[in-house]
Amino acid sequence: MTSPFEPLSIGVITFNVGLDLFPMLAATLAAVGCGVLGNFLVLRRLSLMGDAISHSVLPGLVIAFLIASTRSPLIMFAGASIAGIATVVLVELVKKLGRVEPGAAMGVVFSILFALGVLLIESAAVRHIDLDAECVLHGQLETLVWYGAPESVAELLKLSTLDAVPRQVTTLAVMATLSLAFIGVFFKELRIAAFDPDLATTQGFNATLMHFLLMIFVAAATVASFEAVGSILVIAMLVCPAATARLLTDRLAAQIGWSVAISLVCGIGGYLAATAVPAMFARDAVNAAGCISMVAGALLALAIIASPKHGVVTRFIRHKRFAQRIAVEDLLAALYRASEADIESVTPERLAAVLAGHSPSETIARAAREGLVSTHAGTIRLTASGHLAAMNIVRRHRLWEHYLVDEAGFAPDHVHSAAEQLEHVITNPPVGPDRDPHGRRIP
Repeated sequence: MTSPFEPLSIGVITFNVGLDLFPMLAATLAAVGCGVLGNFLVLRRLSLMGDAISHSVLPGLVIAFLIASTRSPLIMFAGASIAGIATVVLVELVKKLGRVEPGAAMGVVFSILFALGVLLIESAAVRHIDLDAECVLHGQLETLVWYGAPESVAELLKLSTLDAVPRQVTTLAVMATLSLAFIGVFFKELRIAAFDPDLATTQGFNATLMHFLLMIFVAAATVASFEAVGSILVIAMLVCPAATARLLTDRLAAQIGWSVAISLVCGIGGYLAATAVPAMFARDAVNAAGCISMVAGALLALAIIASPKHGVVTRFIRHKRFAQRIAVEDLLAALYRASEADIESVTPERLAAVLAGHSPSETIARAAREGLVSTHAGTIRLTASGHLAAMNIVRRHRLWEHYLVDEAGFAPDHVHSAAEQLEHVITNPPVGPDRDPHGRRIP
């Protein structure tokens, strides 16, 4: 039997139920609720909307207090919600009436509304009231301490412990559930509206309505997260999990699943990194919301570098392999043209100009390993499979030259460079003319 505030050790990590459970739950639920909605913000290039809403709710909070003369959570939540929805409407109005791009519209609206909130806070009417703008930025996770934490796991799992759950955690749990339900129920409509709004109209539903529903949920998730985690975490979670998931897959359903998993890792891992890791070195805990945001940014950076589909390393390897394939194809085409000109002996030195930027010896060795060329006494020749591959490359080249002259209107002496690039695109050209614009036979 342990005391409520005696930490539990899991390996090198210590976890205190009374001090850590509810703050970690709040951070994780906020991350999931915002992360799942962020997928459609990223797809629609509206990631700045979360930043706009998170800043523009400040005047809503102040105005709600001025009207009701109370800091009741329900009143504050209502004021912030109205401000969030008003932000969405104002952005749309500025975008359509002002004919400016979405990023500019969002930047104008949230800058003005945030400045209005700061002015209202500094006004004489509310200066003596504890309305702290820093709370909106960083949240108040440290206030979610469970003073009556149970002394055993069995007691922790009892239904009676639900009475001890803070209002902020309950609100975030409801919001995360509603967000997941919204995405699940309207997945098809949201997907079509995100990629092709005109097609959405032909399918029988209003893309504009889906946009406003999504924005209302984003505003609600943003407002629900403020008191506990602050706007810094909200902004990060609306963008980072979805952007990271987008780098891991090209399928939207899988992307949403990945974003939820990444949000869980950010919420749990980031909170432990802010509390348990400093404790290992006898240091005080750091700001949890900031640390979770840093973990989200680190995961995004890792995906940018090492994503198996779109990462920098993968693109570099793909680009290098493609460049090597082009070099081999240039080699084969040069050997084929040499055979057309009855040149019997082709040496690596004569190929240096054709393989500009690539080592002739390495390219020849690569082609030989693939069984496309053979070398004998310093002379390079096409094998049977190499001859067939070279013939296809030259055929594509000369067909592209014919197309660029006859269909696109290029002059015959201006098409060789373009055809040299297009010949490497794997196609299955139909039966075409017998001669290219220069009179050469097309294989």
